[in-house]
Amino acid sequence: MKSRFPEKIAPYVRAEIAQSDKCSAENDAVSAFRHLENAHVLGQTSTWWHVRVHWLMLVWAYKNKSGREFSGQILRIVGAATKTAIGLVPTGNTGGANISPFKRLPISPEHGAILAKVKSDG
Repeated sequence: MKSRFPEKIAPYVRAEIAQSDKCSAENDAVSAFRHLENAHVLGQTSTWWHVRVHWLMLVWAYKNKSGREFSGQILRIVGAATKTAIGLVPTGNTGGANISPFKRLPISPEHGAILAKVKSDG
């Protein structure tokens, strides 16, 4: 049976992406990336959302001339595309190149509540 997680988490991930876009339009690159990190935490157990958010992080890196982030995101896109479906996702990881792609991080109470709600809704 196919998981409905990707469609159920979509509004929350899209909201973070929209906030990131808004911050980018306001030239607030730091906040824009923070919202992409939030989107990553929320969507990382869905291959679609995981890859999509890393792609957006790659675009952010290009626009903000961050070579370290850019190269880190290329590796993370490959990992997200090949490892998410088999459950190799470190819970809470924010997805940026400043964190090991294997490191688990605590999930904020807000994100934990969203994830619990989405997962419990069947």
